[in-house]
Amino acid sequence: MSMLTPPGMGGQYRITGDKYPRMRPPRRRGRLVAAVVASVAVLGLLGWGTLQLIDVFTGGKKGAVASARTGCRTKAAPAAQVRTLPRPGDITVNVYNATQRTGLAKETADALGKRGFKIGDVGNASGEFDKKVKGTGILLGPPDARNTSLAVLATEVSGAEQRTAAGRKGAAVDLIIGDAFKGLTPPAAAQQALTALSAPKPTASPEKSC
Repeated sequence: MSMLTPPGMGGQYRITGDKYPRMRPPRRRGRLVAAVVASVAVLGLLGWGTLQLIDVFTGGKKGAVASARTGCRTKAAPAAQVRTLPRPGDITVNVYNATQRTGLAKETADALGKRGFKIGDVGNASGEFDKKVKGTGILLGPPDARNTSLAVLATEVSGAEQRTAAGRKGAAVDLIIGDAFKGLTPPAAAQQALTALSAPKPTASPEKSC
């Protein structure tokens, strides 16, 4: 091997002229790998940025809808209305017997008086009703007594029919006793019915308005 032979050449190349063979340095794979990684990172950042922009534009609308829904106001339910009813002492009851049982009108009137009602006329029913009432009885009063005096009296006479007469004067109401009458409603049951009658009416649930 000539002394001019470059080291590591193994004698493959010899210097025969005045020029040396050109030596190419090995490719640096590390730089190539770094460049690829950098490119991938840049693409990833670009993709992430694009998604963020999309979320900004689409998320803004969702946020507005969510804000609008959050801002929905709930309408307060109206306050429960307590039904005001007259007391038995404020109600005058005329008791008429439409049956063939003697003394039934006076007996019933006395029982109603003990329960606090004012008693007006007591006697036999008129020809319009005499021996013509097959049910428990008929409660008769002026139109404005339907949901007041008649309703309270009805708690004492279970099953009685309630009627109003247009043009009737006065606030008194009539109890016309019929053939199916067995007596007044037991006091406990009558009181329970009166309590339920005067209980507040249920109100509708609150509504949301957006």
